[in-house]
Amino acid sequence: MQENLPLDVIIELKNCLIWQQDHLVLTNVDLSVGKGEFMYLVGKVGSGKTSLIKTLNAQIPLKSGTGIVAGFNLSNIRIREIPLLRRKLGIVFQDFQLLIDRSVHDNLEFVLKATGWKNKNEIDTRIGEVLEKVGLGLKGYKMPHQLSGGEQQRVVIGRALLNDPEIILADEPTGNLDPETSEGIVRLLIDISKTGRAVIIATHNYTILKKFQARTVKCEDGKLIEVRNDEEIELERL
Repeated sequence: MQENLPLDVIIELKNCLIWQQDHLVLTNVDLSVGKGEFMYLVGKVGSGKTSLIKTLNAQIPLKSGTGIVAGFNLSNIRIREIPLLRRKLGIVFQDFQLLIDRSVHDNLEFVLKATGWKNKNEIDTRIGEVLEKVGLGLKGYKMPHQLSGGEQQRVVIGRALLNDPEIILADEPTGNLDPETSEGIVRLLIDISKTGRAVIIATHNYTILKKFQARTVKCEDGKLIEVRNDEEIELERL
């Protein structure tokens, strides 16, 4: 069942409990994210970052509280509606999850066909558009192992953009990358947010937090708290 939010809000959580299997990881979660907002989600390993992201994409059910994401109410979302929600979300993983036996183009084609695209010309056009957007316009023919780690992550971001999502959820997108490559990936995600998409990055990367300062929310002691400035993060050196 789709629900309405204020025009500039795309994610709204109120008084939510976030679980990981039978373990309660976050309580009384309140979070509002606007369209086009770029935000960091930080916290130690096991603090609830990934569980929160999995709740936003309905991978983990929301059992308590109110959660509306891209117009869908997580509290009463039906199983058949979950694919519709996920088409409005682009997910970026740390470990890429590319199909190693097919080219970049064919990786993206696989996703489009799986989400209902049928016209070959439209598929090829869309793949060309997203590869250009992530700076890989001439690399569609390459196999994943022929690309650098940074290029593979750009393919993953391109894959996340295929169905023109309203939200990008990036879980440790720079975790396996060197500092210079990491900066390029974050700049790309910032640029994507400027096109009106909300971008949430779960990260431990302190250097990125310092260099590209933005709204930061922290999972700590079972709570989700706003970090007012980078000094507060610096004290703990995530």
